[in-house]
Amino acid sequence: MDKTIFHYIRSNNNTFYQMKQELELTTKNFKQIRIILGRKYVKSKVESSFDFINIANKGVNANVIKNFRKHFNLSLGTTAHMLNTSEPTIYRLTKSNKNLKRNFSIKLFEITKLFIYGSDVFGNKENFFKWLNLPNTALGGLEPIDLIDLPEGISKVRDVIGRIEHGIYS
Repeated sequence: MDKTIFHYIRSNNNTFYQMKQELELTTKNFKQIRIILGRKYVKSKVESSFDFINIANKGVNANVIKNFRKHFNLSLGTTAHMLNTSEPTIYRLTKSNKNLKRNFSIKLFEITKLFIYGSDVFGNKENFFKWLNLPNTALGGLEPIDLIDLPEGISKVRDVIGRIEHGIYS
């Protein structure tokens, strides 16, 4: 067999294997989101980012915020900052047992997804949260935690984590 053809086939098999691993990891992460936020409140399966929208359209109970905070050991103030709201608003939402607005729910899903990814890349939650609170040159010297509340902040932080995952200095 021609070496170039063999190399191409081997290369495609490696790519397929890598894509399969990434899909399995993503599926595992989506399952974790449901567990972290609470199966009681997130009743539908989460298998893709589009499921966030469908679930949010149906309404997600505000108590998912409590589960999120508890799992990641976050203060009310930090959580409020990331969700771009106030502590009293979070308190009122959870106390009233109401559903979150659609965009608020999606933001919480996205942050949860980011935190799972970051914890996987850094080996555990503690290392990830240390990194989140350190100035990062790839983010203009800002701390990643300070970008999460911004519209494009989560994707910028995710991009840097992806570069770290692949061994690119960030």
